[in-house]
Amino acid sequence: MTNFLWGAASSGHQTEGNNTNSDWWWIENQEHSAMARSGDAVDSYHRYPEDMRLLADAGLNSYRFGLEWARIEPAPGEFSRSALAHYRRMIDTALGLGLTPVVTLHHFTNPLWFVREGGWRGPKAVERFARYVEQASTILGNVPWVCTINEPNILSLATRMVDKLVSGEATSMTVAAPVGGRLPTPDPAIGAVLAEAHAAARDILRTRTDAKTGWTVACQALTAAPGSEAKFAEVKYVWEDFYLEHARGDDFVGVQAYTSQSVDENGVVPHPAHPDNTLTGWAYRPDALGIAIRNAAAVTGGVPIVVTENGIATRDDERRIQYTSEALHALFAAVDDGIDVRGYLHWSALDNFEWGHWGPTFGLIGVDRSTFVRTPKPSLRWLGTLARDGFRRGDAAA
Repeated sequence: MTNFLWGAASSGHQTEGNNTNSDWWWIENQEHSAMARSGDAVDSYHRYPEDMRLLADAGLNSYRFGLEWARIEPAPGEFSRSALAHYRRMIDTALGLGLTPVVTLHHFTNPLWFVREGGWRGPKAVERFARYVEQASTILGNVPWVCTINEPNILSLATRMVDKLVSGEATSMTVAAPVGGRLPTPDPAIGAVLAEAHAAARDILRTRTDAKTGWTVACQALTAAPGSEAKFAEVKYVWEDFYLEHARGDDFVGVQAYTSQSVDENGVVPHPAHPDNTLTGWAYRPDALGIAIRNAAAVTGGVPIVVTENGIATRDDERRIQYTSEALHALFAAVDDGIDVRGYLHWSALDNFEWGHWGPTFGLIGVDRSTFVRTPKPSLRWLGTLARDGFRRGDAAA
């Protein structure tokens, strides 16, 4: 698997800092907001060359990062040449370091003006997104992989919360589920709009670039409790299969998986308290990646898969290595069974802002938020070694 992508992932808002024209920035900085503020984040807007160099020096060969729509189009129809040039420099830096760039066009955040005119519920949502993608495509000429929208199933439920916050109906939100709790169900109506926006973006990118194009899905790796098969099928469709079906015409689909939950007659069963649960309250389930890959392959009809996110929120880096090793065993077992997997991008490259709080640490690289000093963890060196030498089933976890 000489062309296999071995890398790590990030998103703009979570790492760059001072994304002042976005809806999330506005929400975080309301006077009575209960959310932590992203602020300077980890200053990757300025320090991305160092971040990329750490990944490359460790042996990784790819890096997933995002463009921020709110920076590129800070006002309706007004595009920032400097922002486009900045992201083009990021692409060139990655290529210069031998990192294959995997570029995401939308990772949860929207321009505030877009939300105020109706956002994804508005009559011009697809038109507005397509206009942005047309501009973004001007810097994507030699980018081999482009993700149009990150986790549209999560975005569809987050959109309802953002609308309430901007309108003043609510005061706080987070994309992450409450510890041990459950997220609301994705909104099918918004999901349908996102599917239309994705198709429009895919058509633009196929016309203007040579990139392989797809979107990424938050795969839940759901399992059916005994006697709940009908409810399981219903929930799985609303949560992920609808979005996987809309990847059938794509060049790839991004699979993002962290944990697994069962579905009983009442729906998704919340994670019970357990000492092995992660910092997000999720169950320790590295096998979730294999479940997610197999379901994505079945639903899409064999569309190539890139694992665009997989990781664990923990302060124990040995546990991170153990989790990732077990997840990779599940991935390559699926490959052995004939499933077309093109890459593995660990979430996340750095410890970063986690949508309303700073507590969960997913990174291969630690960051001192006062000085922005980066400290590579043993897990980065471990994953880089796999990238150079190849993953073997008998590899020790640590």
